Amino acid sequence: MPRPTATQLAYGSATVFFSTLAMLLLSQTQTGIGVAVIAIAGLGLGLLVAMTAPMPGVSRVVRRHVVRTKSPAAPAPLRPVPTPSDRMPRARLTEPAAVEARVGEHSH
Repeated sequence: MPRPTATQLAYGSATVFFSTLAMLLLSQTQTGIGVAVIAIAGLGLGLLVAMTAPMPGVSRVVRRHVVRTKSPAAPAPLRPVPTPSDRMPRARLTEPAAVEARVGEHSH
């Protein structure tokens, strides 16, 4: 799950604060249970707002354009990548001169 952005945190926090304040003032509750229920409802609303706030990334216009143009239905087939052992015969890898050449190969 991606980390929330600053915008999502700001929207969610503001929603928690203002919705909880509004519900407390409108309900005029005086019991601890009533305050706890309203606080939980405010946290739920804040979480909902934070999760539905727009994420940064590709805009809808770009996504629509990509969908309208002909995109490939299937990804390109995968091809194996040759390993060093495929490129060099085994006998040459074990020779002392070849081993020494390979040790210094990456130290440039």
